[in-house]
Amino acid sequence: MAEQTTEDYIIHKNGRAFKPRKVGFIGLGKMGSAMAGHLARVGHIVHVFNRSKEKTDNWIKAFESYSVSKVNSLDLMGEACEIIISCVGDDDDLREITFSPTGCFQTMQKNTIFIDHSTTSCDVAQEVNRFAVERSISFFDAPVSGGTSGAKNGVLSIMFGGPKEQTESLKHIVDPYSKTAERMGDVGSGQLAKMVNQICISGLIQGLAEGLKFGLDSGLDMKTVLSVISKGAAQSWQMENRGSTMLEGKYNFGFAVDHMIKDLTIVLEQGIKQNSDLEITKHVKEFYEDLSNKGYGNLDTSALLLRLTSKKFTR
Repeated sequence: MAEQTTEDYIIHKNGRAFKPRKVGFIGLGKMGSAMAGHLARVGHIVHVFNRSKEKTDNWIKAFESYSVSKVNSLDLMGEACEIIISCVGDDDDLREITFSPTGCFQTMQKNTIFIDHSTTSCDVAQEVNRFAVERSISFFDAPVSGGTSGAKNGVLSIMFGGPKEQTESLKHIVDPYSKTAERMGDVGSGQLAKMVNQICISGLIQGLAEGLKFGLDSGLDMKTVLSVISKGAAQSWQMENRGSTMLEGKYNFGFAVDHMIKDLTIVLEQGIKQNSDLEITKHVKEFYEDLSNKGYGNLDTSALLLRLTSKKFTR
């Protein structure tokens, strides 16, 4: 993926030359660990922090042949890094790692960059940005789409909000794990775009689940049906990548039901603030909550079909 050409410069997959940077990465879940790995492979000096010592140690062991290290506190990461990237759970997590008394903002130098790949509310992104501006830190809210497979394969789609004049700098940093990165506007607009993404995905999956159930009830060979309609107007990524696995009852492909509930909660709260009617999204969130209450919160989001076909659910 990367080739060392001189002592100081690296040529990356897109042909651009760059110097290795001191990059901090906070959050080594399925997504974060993959993204941090791509940064290490292309030659950056990567410092990682995760609340779970086991995850941190396992990541360091996997990438010990690269320029990587772990830091034991966020203030040490702030001191050591030119760029810090995060991928954490929710609004409170983002507050904690940035402007809290133990957060990295306390020690980050002026004119450094912080990129957040978490899915959070628009409000917290703007809140964090206010603290960043006070410290002359450039903050980007940069949620991603593409799931665990996209992170592992380095083909995530990134929608970001932040300073227009530093757009190219951000694209350059995230290039090792993205196929596209586009600025949506000022800070917070990245999260708003991610909300659009989640509205569309959840509605598509519910529609696909209902279509599959209807076909099964009709006695159709649904694999044959999928092979035909996936080449027509009904085609979608969800249909092509999850249709067959849904029919096989396989729901272990990454983004979990409980995570979608969190995301749709954020979406619906924002919808109330801006007077957006999200009737279908509200119902789909209830369906996901139904799954979670039955103990299926760790299955991936395509498990909506399970809710329609399982005898454990009552209509």
